[in-house]
Amino acid sequence: MHILLTNDDGIFAPGLAALYKRLTRLGKITVAAPSDVQSGAGHAISLTEIRCELVNADGLFDGYSIEGSPADCVKLAVNELIDPKDKIDLVVSGMNYGANVGINVFYSGTVAGAIEAAFYNLPAIAVSAAFEEPMDFEAAADYAFSVIRQLTDLPSGHVANLNIPQLSKGTPKGIRVVPQSIHGFDEQYRIRTDETGRKIYQLTGGNHRDPHGSGWADTTALSADYITLTCLRQELTDREGNHLMSQKQFQLKS
Repeated sequence: MHILLTNDDGIFAPGLAALYKRLTRLGKITVAAPSDVQSGAGHAISLTEIRCELVNADGLFDGYSIEGSPADCVKLAVNELIDPKDKIDLVVSGMNYGANVGINVFYSGTVAGAIEAAFYNLPAIAVSAAFEEPMDFEAAADYAFSVIRQLTDLPSGHVANLNIPQLSKGTPKGIRVVPQSIHGFDEQYRIRTDETGRKIYQLTGGNHRDPHGSGWADTTALSADYITLTCLRQELTDREGNHLMSQKQFQLKS
C-alpha cells in the first residue's frame, strides 16, 4: 500500500511524525507537507510560485517540504512529485493539533488536504486530536491508527473525518459515526491596544453550541469522549434549495 501523508501543522509537527511511525506498518509512505504552519488555511491554493525541497525530519523520514497550503501539497504531490506509475492507495492528512469538528471543518487545512485528494478520486482520511496541554500525540496516533487500518478499503473519492477526544480524561468510550454539527461556536475576540493606539483583535475559541439538544453529532460525541467518524462530501450543492429555485419562473429583464 502507498500512502500520501500531509498535514496543516507543518512537516516537522509531532502529530505528523506520530502518524508516520504507525502508517509505515501498512506500506510505503510519501510525505508532502507545508514548510510551516497552515492552520485555518481552509482550502486555499497558491497561484504564485511555490518552493519545494526534500528535507529530513529528525532522522525519521525524508519528505517534501512545500511552501504552500495542504491543498497545494496534495495537488503538487499528485501532479508532479509522485510518479504516476507509483499509484497512491490512500491519502492521510494530519494528525492535527486540535479537533476539526462542526463548522471548523470548513476552516481546516487538515480537512482540505483530504478533500483535495478526493478531487483526484483518491480515498482520504483527515485525522485530528482534541486540543489539550500537554498533547499525547503518541497515544492519539495509536487510537487513530486502530481506526485507519479498518478504513483501508475506503472507496475512491470518499473522505472520512476522524477525531480523537482528549485523552487526559481516560480511554475513549468507543467510536461513533456521526453527522457534522452546523451549530458553530460561542466565539469571542480578545482585544488589546498596540503602542499606536490601534485595537488588535484575536479570535478565541469557545464551546460548541448545541442549542436544541439535537443529539449526537461530531461536536457532542467528541465532547462525550468518543472517537468520531464523519463521512464528508467534496460537493456543496444544496439539492433541496436547487429544487425550490427551479420552481421559480426566472426572467431576464433589460
